[in-house]
Amino acid sequence: MSRLPIRLWGDPVLRGIARPVGEITDEIRTLAADMAETMYDAPGRGLAAPQVGVPLRMFVMDCHWKDDGERDPVVVIDPEILDASDETATHEEGCLSIPDVPVSVTRPAEITLRWRGLDGVPTEQRLSGMEAICAQHEFDHLDGKLIPDVLDPDTRAEADAVLAALADRAAQGQTE
Repeated sequence: MSRLPIRLWGDPVLRGIARPVGEITDEIRTLAADMAETMYDAPGRGLAAPQVGVPLRMFVMDCHWKDDGERDPVVVIDPEILDASDETATHEEGCLSIPDVPVSVTRPAEITLRWRGLDGVPTEQRLSGMEAICAQHEFDHLDGKLIPDVLDPDTRAEADAVLAALADRAAQGQTE
């Protein structure tokens, strides 16, 4: 396993629409393992393939390892959000591609997510709490959407100076 460089705000790969994974190959399994290692090392709760420069519809997440110390990564391949609750929840979110810029984000409190794991078997699950937040955050990355895109104008204005500095680092080819 290898730690992969994380792309920062301003890197164009973060704004692209990721393409479906399709067949699950040894390369995809290796990518998933490397992404999990990178996520834990960062340390984060989720990491999408575009964040490591790979424009594929996949992400890894482990929502509770920071709380209980037990690592149990979930590999999510070609996900679909089938349903989202009308009820919303607001939580502080961070992003490995936008380090040190935590912001409050409001999202549906529950979602139904369908995906394939590394075994290729389709899974459908109703997610709530941290799992729903993390899955929606990572899913957004697959569509080129980052947390500043969902902020209200005042909160976005506060974050703009930090975002400009990150964009400068990305333009110079720096990664985390």
